[in-house]
Amino acid sequence: MKTVLKVTFALCAAWILGGCTALRLAYEHADTYLLYRANSYLDLDPKMSDELDERIDEFFAWHRKNALPQYARISEEAARRLADGLSREDIVWGYDSLVANARQSLRVAAERIAPILDRLTPQQVAHLEKRFADDNRKFAREYLRGSEQDRRKRRAKRLEERLEDWVGNLSHAQLEKVKAFSERTPLYDELRERDRKRLQSELLDMVRKHEAQKRLPDLAANWDKGRDPAHLAASENFRQEYYALLLDLDKTLTQEQRAHAQSNLRRYAEDFKILARRAGAG
Repeated sequence: MKTVLKVTFALCAAWILGGCTALRLAYEHADTYLLYRANSYLDLDPKMSDELDERIDEFFAWHRKNALPQYARISEEAARRLADGLSREDIVWGYDSLVANARQSLRVAAERIAPILDRLTPQQVAHLEKRFADDNRKFAREYLRGSEQDRRKRRAKRLEERLEDWVGNLSHAQLEKVKAFSERTPLYDELRERDRKRLQSELLDMVRKHEAQKRLPDLAANWDKGRDPAHLAASENFRQEYYALLLDLDKTLTQEQRAHAQSNLRRYAEDFKILARRAGAG
């Protein structure tokens, strides 16, 4: 699952980089990065690595043709909606649009990689399990370390940086709103950790049974299916509180901040169009 999720999540990460050049550069080199990352998880022999390289190329050919035009439209529409101030419906539309596209891309990515996963040796499966354990230790260091207050401060800082990527520097009053959000919203990283391990366990089970082609596409596209009800409730609560924060902040945006965010969205839309056109040229 980790390898499959990297495909789409790397693209999402590229979107939030600061500037169109960075986005294009990240996307153009994403195939090489993903091959390197997949090999680090799967410990493939040269023949399987070459096959994976071809399958990654197939995925990106599909993604350029089918997903990038949708991201361009979403970016343009988001810029238009942002101009007059956001409503809750606008934020829900943005979230739902991105999640729907991510599910589609993850399913296609899973369909491409599943045949390789079904041929992994016991030694390669053991290597994958070890890499999952490494990831879990890294997650614990980043999200579970320290007191509750320390964790809330780190969460507020991450959110502050993410928002400033979009609108530029936040005012003192805006930063206080972010801090208040982090203080009042429950932490649920322990639930997230358990869910990560649930997905890892499901993936390892299907790989050991050589059932990735049958089971992985649905698991990748519906990663939240089978979640602990407590996690579902906590995630929904966090999302609703986050929507409220965004609406509150939107009311305080200066003309410069709003223009900055719109400019980012329009640049991203243009980048997605350029990258999609290169698919046609190819």
